[in-house]
Amino acid sequence: MNHRTEAVPPPAFTPDGRHRHRKPKQLGAGARRALVLAMAVPVASAALAGPSAFAANGNTTATAPDTAPDTKDDLSPADQAIAANLETRVNDARLGSNVSGVVLDAESDDVIWGHNAATALMPASNTKLATATAALTVLGPNHQFKTKVVYGDGTLTLVGGGDRTLTSADLGEMAKDAVAGLKAAGLTTVKVAVDDSLFPEPTLANGWKADYFPGDVAPVRALVVDGHAVDDTSIDAGQVFAQQLAADGITVDGDVTRRTADITDVPVSRHRSAKLSDIVHRMIKVSDNNIAETLLRMTALGAGQPATFEGGTTVVRDVLSRRYGVSLENFQMYDGSGLSRANRIPARTLAEILDLLTEKRYEHRLSSIRDGLPVAGEAGSTLGPEWGRFDDANSKCAVGKVHAKTGTLTGAIALSGLTQGKDGRWKVFSFVENDSTAGGSAIKDAMDGLAATVNGCWA
Repeated sequence: MNHRTEAVPPPAFTPDGRHRHRKPKQLGAGARRALVLAMAVPVASAALAGPSAFAANGNTTATAPDTAPDTKDDLSPADQAIAANLETRVNDARLGSNVSGVVLDAESDDVIWGHNAATALMPASNTKLATATAALTVLGPNHQFKTKVVYGDGTLTLVGGGDRTLTSADLGEMAKDAVAGLKAAGLTTVKVAVDDSLFPEPTLANGWKADYFPGDVAPVRALVVDGHAVDDTSIDAGQVFAQQLAADGITVDGDVTRRTADITDVPVSRHRSAKLSDIVHRMIKVSDNNIAETLLRMTALGAGQPATFEGGTTVVRDVLSRRYGVSLENFQMYDGSGLSRANRIPARTLAEILDLLTEKRYEHRLSSIRDGLPVAGEAGSTLGPEWGRFDDANSKCAVGKVHAKTGTLTGAIALSGLTQGKDGRWKVFSFVENDSTAGGSAIKDAMDGLAATVNGCWA
């Protein structure tokens, strides 16, 4: 990712020195009926209409009919095979009885198959699909987060701007700017403080366990370096910065403290993060909880809401429903990462979010989500061999062919994504299970088999 650090001239030290709303996608009566049918029967048609970026011919536009058929006869032979096989395989004992699933054709938006598609289950990290969509929509894919250093009252203050990708090398460049300014002013001693007031004091989200901190997710603060998993990421970043100043010959007076930067403080240096699109790509690829929670707060601020779980999730709901027309029936979201055990999202909603990624009109804004989806068998992603994914007899045929977001919590496994079917057309799928008593590896193998079924390689 490209980062940029800028010295802010002149470093004149002295010793005392809503997002915009667009018309949402409208669902016709036929589209809504199709989704209702998908809850109860394995086949229906005519969901969200729109041109598909994944369409085989690249420029097909489908129109939702006034009524939705309820027989397999309206599907192509390839889609009939998907529906029939899924109807059997969703009953795999490893998945348990609490399963929600749906498959759409990305070109026509027909509902190929549905099983309890509107049943809201714990989605785990599939929640990040909603978080990423809102962040890119509110802030824009080219948005960059800014970290600053300012000087006042004999103190260098490191001001956090919500960049969860800030590195010690980035701080090192900012320290060099600061040292140059101090030495030019004849100063060799300085105090160091941090300002993380962009976010309120960290709290647990509804549905978070107390032992999530700091291993599964760090307390959410506006300043962090190298993704350190510590309780106070801001003071930690300040200490790294202070060490770099000391290495360049500056004496740091006392411990790193908290301080709210004053409007009269002199700007010293500023660092810009990589573009948001690159950050989202990384978050989706490796399912980074900390990036997700930081993005939720920055999205809230971008839409004029408080930088809290409540502010962020309010904006996510607003973006999904008002901007894109995504169904939020039975939708409950309390964090940005999906660690919350109170989250409930139907497979239908997850599929509708993914379906946006197949529409040409959203290509520029949302493509980093699609491009960041882990690929079956891709090392370094959550679908890589190190996680034991797509490696059994039924699913290994789909290696390299399935692009999907994973989700894993105790009692919840999800897999939602895109794959090109046997007929050459792109399919959108979402599968979520809760409460299976099978081991996690066994459940994932069964889930991978469902995705391979959609691909058509497990016929």
